[in-house]
Amino acid sequence: MKPDKYTLQEVTSEALEREWLDLPKQIYRGNRNWVCPLDPSIRAVFDPAKNELFADGEAIRWVVRDRKGAVVGRIAAFYNREKAAIEEQPTGGCGFFECIDDQQAADLMFDAARMWLSSRGMEAMDGPVNFGNRDSWWGLLVDGYEFQPLYENPYNPPYYKDLFESYGFRNYFNQHTYIWRVNIFETNPRIFDRAKHLYATPGYHVENIDMKNLEEAAENFRMIYNKAWALFSGVKPLGQEEALGLMRQLKPIIDPRIVYFAYFNDEPIGFFITVPDLNRLIGKFNGKFGLWQKMRLMWDLKVSRSCDRIFGIIFGITPEFHGKGVESAIMVKMHEFLEQTKNQYKTMELAWIGDFNPVMNRMIETYVGAVKHKMHTTYRYLFDRTKEFHRCPRLGVKRRE
Repeated sequence: MKPDKYTLQEVTSEALEREWLDLPKQIYRGNRNWVCPLDPSIRAVFDPAKNELFADGEAIRWVVRDRKGAVVGRIAAFYNREKAAIEEQPTGGCGFFECIDDQQAADLMFDAARMWLSSRGMEAMDGPVNFGNRDSWWGLLVDGYEFQPLYENPYNPPYYKDLFESYGFRNYFNQHTYIWRVNIFETNPRIFDRAKHLYATPGYHVENIDMKNLEEAAENFRMIYNKAWALFSGVKPLGQEEALGLMRQLKPIIDPRIVYFAYFNDEPIGFFITVPDLNRLIGKFNGKFGLWQKMRLMWDLKVSRSCDRIFGIIFGITPEFHGKGVESAIMVKMHEFLEQTKNQYKTMELAWIGDFNPVMNRMIETYVGAVKHKMHTTYRYLFDRTKEFHRCPRLGVKRRE
């Protein structure tokens, strides 16, 4: 009897974790677009001391070896009971998937993830996703392979799509990434008209973040976020300490010239948080992020200012000011700044605009003037193969029973 072509091995030691972390370097060898993620960023996802989802959840990692013992695949599976319970059926996740172009190797990993999750009460799994926030390591790249990914955004070969779909995963939703180039001819003139119309009413103004008063900036962010986002399903309101912690976390990489808050009569009503895209700078670190790498990154960010791409992290307008032109006023401010600094920032990308949010897609296309650039797909696999599959419902649309 021939030995099995592939074997599965749980990651239970530092040596195995090192092999798990290093596999992408083999998969993407020679690919100029891939950027090696920082090891501490990935490790933190699977560290119970750093990932609060372990408080009511679990995670597991595997590698797949061929008959010669070489690692040819990796995957993680995970669940959090609170997050699982808000879905149509209890749903876990699999992610950090990497594999050679072989369906048998992929199926071995998908089977392991499915059975492990099922044994813990899950009835479906999403993938490839993160054991954490959706803004990192979420979705499978299905369009835009020729472009460099944004920081902590997934990148993968085209054949991964076939590996997922051939196993039986189905498209749950798509996430669009938009690009906005520093070119007046790509900016919709309507943006300037809307901003002008907004300013015709006294009381509106847009300002850069005040880094000398981070506590006030954090509180303004929290107030807007809780009005603009926390009503959506699965999004928790931010507390004061959480908002301040987020601002402190971002502080080392923030360029205050590209972070904007909008006000009406000094009341905060909107924000646009953008940062220099670290993927333009960290590729040379090969995953390492020790003292030397941190010093080099700060030099590149703050002194030489060698990053030429902006990453739009989050955009929010309080509901009562929707449709008035606040987002256009922010973009005019951004456009004016970028026009003055063409030698540094040349493009801005806005990631994670779900197809279940058509209002946001239209706003970015019409009022921001950005165009679709890349697309990631979040897949879902129902363990009961006879159950009817539903795509993610649109925001504001109640799913039919």
